[in-house]
Amino acid sequence: MDMQQMIRSMQKMQTQMKKTQENLQSQSFNAEAGGGAVKITINGNGEVTELKIAPVAVDASDVEALEDLIMAAFNEAIAKKDSAYQESVGAITKGLKIPGMPGF
Repeated sequence: MDMQQMIRSMQKMQTQMKKTQENLQSQSFNAEAGGGAVKITINGNGEVTELKIAPVAVDASDVEALEDLIMAAFNEAIAKKDSAYQESVGAITKGLKIPGMPGF
């Protein structure tokens, strides 16, 4: 592979990466904990866009349990987002380990 071809290939990959990142940023990732007692939605930037807490999850004498449910739902949503990112980027890089790329 000559240098010009390699540069074109890298430019194409860079364009695909940008489109992939924009696509992921527009997606929503949902998760729940406690059998649906806590539901959370995050966007592709990892920002919480919606949080639903069922009344059965609210117990003034056990706030720690609610906190645990919220953290579990949030962590699951982040894991889904990260997995989608890895899958999308992996399709572009075809398994190349590129230093400086998030998740690699």
